[in-house]
Amino acid sequence: MNFARHALWLFGLLAIFAGPLLAAEYTGKVVGVSDGDTLTLLVLDGASFKQIKVRLGEIDTPESRQPYGQRAKQALSDLAYNQQARVVVQDVDRYGRTVGRVFVGATDVNAEMIRQGAAWVYRQYLKDRSLLALEAEAKAAKRGLWGLPETERCPPWDWRKGSCSKPSAAPASPAVSAPKAAASGGFSCSGKRYCREMSSCEEAQFYLTQCGVGSLDGNKDGVPCETLCRGR
Repeated sequence: MNFARHALWLFGLLAIFAGPLLAAEYTGKVVGVSDGDTLTLLVLDGASFKQIKVRLGEIDTPESRQPYGQRAKQALSDLAYNQQARVVVQDVDRYGRTVGRVFVGATDVNAEMIRQGAAWVYRQYLKDRSLLALEAEAKAAKRGLWGLPETERCPPWDWRKGSCSKPSAAPASPAVSAPKAAASGGFSCSGKRYCREMSSCEEAQFYLTQCGVGSLDGNKDGVPCETLCRGR
């Protein structure tokens, strides 16, 4: 009986001290951004530092090869990269990533990604229903990905399953004759990255929306290559 009581006491003591090991929050510096909903946090662990891969909870952003994928990554970078952040842990996913709500100062980064139109509400894992109102607001204002043609707005969970139809090349405006590249079979994502490589505004728009070359839209106003497209 004495041994049994001692074992129970020891088990209880271990349970008390084991609790804090399951961290409810992490605080550290964002040292990497993998895509629109995944970042790397550098945190102090005892006398050394460790990196934690964090998946932003309750949101889902376009995959890197989807329209708006690279711009979603840039949006997250603008909000969090090289900043001190606090992560409120919600779960650990099957890839071993910490899933949580990310805060930079007073900014709720998860919610801000939705508000900017850089992410969908991930309905399968939704807990905070206020995100739905932010998504509806962004959609009504045609912010971010909601400004894309409807055929290019494919929820990433459907994209990953291969159930989205592949969008065709961006059509030319009815008021403007189609450029030679489009007439000869359409533009293609052939590795161009700079405005100086674009032959027309239509090609720049194609590379921005279909190839995810966010660097063409430096001021994030949805218009690529200002010198090509503003003077039209």
